[in-house]
Amino acid sequence: MVSAVGAIGIVVIVAVNTATAALATRFLRVRLETDWGTALYVALIVPVCELALTLVLSGVVGLGSNLGGPVAVLAAAILLPLALGVAFDFFWMPAPDEVELPDTL
Repeated sequence: MVSAVGAIGIVVIVAVNTATAALATRFLRVRLETDWGTALYVALIVPVCELALTLVLSGVVGLGSNLGGPVAVLAAAILLPLALGVAFDFFWMPAPDEVELPDTL
């Protein structure tokens, strides 16, 4: 059974991983020229970053609780935040081409 502190720890891990996925997706969309390059890097690099963050937050910091197995951890701490972060960037944020930048010197 998950305690209240463990549930809050899981929510913190999901929130940190979601923010990481949204920021990494935005960074890659702004920097890369092709849509396929962005999709490829988001599918390959962002989950590795989320896995590293999950290992640090759940191991070193001690957040979260036992979810019962590696599939549950993968779904709750990697896939769900990845989907939320990418959806946040694609559906809520304007496209990088639509943003007007100020003139530079």
